[in-house]
Amino acid sequence: MTGLRVDSLETPALVLDRARLVRNVGRMAARARELGVPLRPHLKTPKCVEVAELLADAGAAGFCVSTLREAGYFHQAGFDDLFYCVPFAPGKAERAAALADDGCRLTLMTDSLEGAEAAVAAFGNRSDRGRAVPLRFVVEIDVDAYRSGISLGGDALERAARTLDGSGRTGFAGIMSYAGASYGRTPGEAAALAAEHVTALDNAKQRLDSAGLACEIVSFGSTPAVLHADALPGITEARCGIYAFQDLFQAGIGAAGIDDIAVSVAASVIARQPEHNRFVIDAGGLALSKDRSTAGKPFDAGYGLLADGATGRLLDDLIVSAVSQELGLVTTRDGSPVDLAAYPVGRIVRVLPNHADMTAAAYDRYHVVEGGNPEVVAVWSRSNYW
Repeated sequence: MTGLRVDSLETPALVLDRARLVRNVGRMAARARELGVPLRPHLKTPKCVEVAELLADAGAAGFCVSTLREAGYFHQAGFDDLFYCVPFAPGKAERAAALADDGCRLTLMTDSLEGAEAAVAAFGNRSDRGRAVPLRFVVEIDVDAYRSGISLGGDALERAARTLDGSGRTGFAGIMSYAGASYGRTPGEAAALAAEHVTALDNAKQRLDSAGLACEIVSFGSTPAVLHADALPGITEARCGIYAFQDLFQAGIGAAGIDDIAVSVAASVIARQPEHNRFVIDAGGLALSKDRSTAGKPFDAGYGLLADGATGRLLDDLIVSAVSQELGLVTTRDGSPVDLAAYPVGRIVRVLPNHADMTAAAYDRYHVVEGGNPEVVAVWSRSNYW
């Protein structure tokens, strides 16, 4: 125990409900077992050793990271099967090689022939410290034109794989796709998209097999697509990240419930403005992020929904409707009168985030609570930046 309570924290502060976190982790682990596919959780949202330990205890088959700083942080904590699943920048070759030299089983990725050629050149130019094992690469394929990936038209995929496999400094390990387009779709549409990705990955693997390029890894990801997939035949690992924390966008698209959101921002009421039917909190655009992923949706949540500081339960349909750098303006969603008497200056509230990744990135630690108990039972650190 820390001796702290949520209502005694210096605000703004990041609060993590361990009971909700554990429930979310267990649900996705069960879903992966149901699908018969190993789960490789993404650590880009929590960036925290204690959360990684919970995920490992639930059966994680290695982890994904989004920065080399994360990779080093988790490697030092004893987690060594790490997939840095962002298209590789050649200028990071020395840092990646140093991790591999230190015993980290690091897998990298690229999403183009040009990227493969640049990676081979970068690792070929690095000073040789006697490393025997080449850096493993996965090639991302483009299935739904959502973000990145190599086109399956033409022979660029085979050429990229062969380039990586023949250099001596790198190796080709497999393929991946990201079903980012599943965000904002209905469960049925997300399931159909997952099936589309599975088919595309299978076709790509068959092409590579026919070209004599061994495809050990067939990796597929996105939380909604995995949650709603009917089946994932041929997939060797499922990559998911936001499910551990969840957020208002995930709740809005049906991938979670409001009561599953494990992370929130504790904020203080610092002013009441009856003439404007609102009050002000000390959490603005920096503390909450300006991510408006729910904007324009039936579940638009402004810059976050308000919850009770002690219990984490939703309050009176209150919404952070506007922010400046350090201030948030709280109103009702429908413009009805705010019960200002219930929110005196100094009261602590919590704000549920639109996008947990972006909100959590502003903080260096979590204040951990258990369910509706206001006692802070632990403080867990995060690894931020790049």
